[in-house]
Amino acid sequence: MNFNRAKTFLLGAIALCFLVSLFENKINSYWLFISYDIGININALGTVTSLATVTIRTQISGYMQKIDFTEGNDVKKGDLLAEIDPRPYEATLAQAKGQLARDEAMLKGAQVDLARYQGLAAQNAVPHQTLDTQVALVAQDQGTVEADKASVKSAEVNLAYCRIVSPLDGRVGLRQVDQGNYVTPGDTNGIVVITQLQPISVLFTVPEDNLQAIAKRLQSGATLPTTALDRGGGAKIADGTLQTFDSQIDPTTGTIKLRAIFPNHSLTVLPGLFVRIRVPADQQRNALTVPGDAVSFDQQGEYLLVVNNKNMVERRGVKTGAQVGDRLVIEEGVTADDRVIVEGLLQAIPGRTVAPQLASPAVAGRSSSAGT
Repeated sequence: MNFNRAKTFLLGAIALCFLVSLFENKINSYWLFISYDIGININALGTVTSLATVTIRTQISGYMQKIDFTEGNDVKKGDLLAEIDPRPYEATLAQAKGQLARDEAMLKGAQVDLARYQGLAAQNAVPHQTLDTQVALVAQDQGTVEADKASVKSAEVNLAYCRIVSPLDGRVGLRQVDQGNYVTPGDTNGIVVITQLQPISVLFTVPEDNLQAIAKRLQSGATLPTTALDRGGGAKIADGTLQTFDSQIDPTTGTIKLRAIFPNHSLTVLPGLFVRIRVPADQQRNALTVPGDAVSFDQQGEYLLVVNNKNMVERRGVKTGAQVGDRLVIEEGVTADDRVIVEGLLQAIPGRTVAPQLASPAVAGRSSSAGT
C-alpha cells in the first residue's frame, strides 16, 4: 500500500516538473516594430481666455436714454450699444460755434484795421506805436479764434460720446445699468462687458525641459497644431495652433506659460473653461518602440529581455525616450532585428534556453498601431 502511494507521488512530481519546465520554456516574444514619424506630444491643463475683454463705460455724464443691445448677443465693431441724452451737449456745441463766429468777425475787423494802419504808417500818417498795437490785437484775436475752434471740436467729441458703440467684435454680457439712470465715467461696473470669442486663446504651462523642443520648432517657422480636449481628456473640443510662449520661466514651479489660438467657429469655447491641451513637441523617424510593460528596471538601470539567435534569454540595457500611448521609444540598446520578450517575463531568466513564440494577437495589435 505504501509502495503504491510512493509510486503515485513520484509520478505526480515528475509530471509537475515536466509541466513547469514546459511552461518556463514557452516564452512569448515578438519582433521589435519600427514606427515612422512618431509624434511626441506634450499634455497639459489649460484655461480658456479671451484675447480681449472690454468693460464699456461712458466717457461723459448724463441720463441713459436708450439701451440698444440684447444681452448675450454678438456685436460687431461700431455697433450702437447705448445712447445718452444728447441735448445738453448739443446746446454746448451750438454755444461754442456761436462764440467762434463772433471771434472770427472780430479778427476780420482787426485785420482790416491792420491793413489800413500799415498803409498810413508807410506815409508817416500814424505813429508806429499805433501800428504795433494793432499787430498785437490781430495776433490776440487769432489766438482767440484757435481756442474757439478747439472748444467746438471738444463739444463735437462730447456729443459723439452720447452714442456708445462697440470697440470690437464680440459677445455682450449682462447689462450693468438700466435705461433712465444717470451715468458717469467713474461708475465702477460700467454699462456692459464685451468678450471677444473669435479667435479665442488657451493659456497653459509646461515644464521648462520641454521649452527647447517647442521653441526650436516655432523659430523654424513650423506650425504646431494644438488640440483642446475636455477636462477628462476623452472628447475633442477644438483644433488650433500654438502661438507663442512667455518671456520668462516661473522659478517657483519650473514651468513656462504658452498660448494657443483657436478659431472657435462654433462659439462653444468660452472663457474660464478648463481644458486639456495636446501639443506635438517633436517627431522621431524610424523610432523603435516596445510596450511599456516590457521595460524593466534594476540597480543597473532600464533593460529589456531579448531572445538571441540561439534562443537564449539575454539582458539588454536600454535607454528609453518618450512615451507614445502605451509604448516607449527605445533610443539605445536594441535593433529592429531583436526579439523582445513581452509575455512571461517572470519565467524569463538570462542564460536560459527558451522556445520563443510570436506574441499574442492582442499584444501584436497594440504594437503595430501605437506611435504611427
